[in-house]
Amino acid sequence: MVGYAATARLRSGEPPIVGGTYRDQADCWNSILEVPPPRILVLEDMDDPPGRGAFVGDMHAAILKSLGCVGYVTNGAVRELPAVRTMGLQLFAGSVAVSHAYAHIFEVGAVIRLGGMEVRPGDLLHGDRHGVLTVPADVAAKVPGIAGKLQRAEKEVIDFCQSPDFSVTKLCEVMKTPK
Repeated sequence: MVGYAATARLRSGEPPIVGGTYRDQADCWNSILEVPPPRILVLEDMDDPPGRGAFVGDMHAAILKSLGCVGYVTNGAVRELPAVRTMGLQLFAGSVAVSHAYAHIFEVGAVIRLGGMEVRPGDLLHGDRHGVLTVPADVAAKVPGIAGKLQRAEKEVIDFCQSPDFSVTKLCEVMKTPK
């Protein structure tokens, strides 16, 4: 998953002091549209512990997809995984919950922190089965070339390790050879 972050904070443990229900998210939806596509909604769950309820299930996944989102990232919870999977929205979350509880979004467009990672609106994010990270804008264009070079170098070592010519002595030579 690669896309640009739209950020906000979330609470699920208690009803909002003011405002509407979890269905009333026009501020959040409009904020998402301010970020270039592809988009990723990133919510910092402020509950202690995070994940008392889940904002994204099948309904909000459908909304996010229609807003050009390719993923959703939270330190909180997600729900309705089979339905969301069929929609193709990528989910990265701290847990899975059975309910949306009193999920409400606030501080739309805030700089947030998830697992020690600071995320600003518009940050470029990359996510795979191992997690999510931010990609600094000044190096983003260089990533494909560097990644390709690293993949080729790693493949050379793996291929050598699987060959009948393997020995520790030769491995040391392979590892010393500049790639």
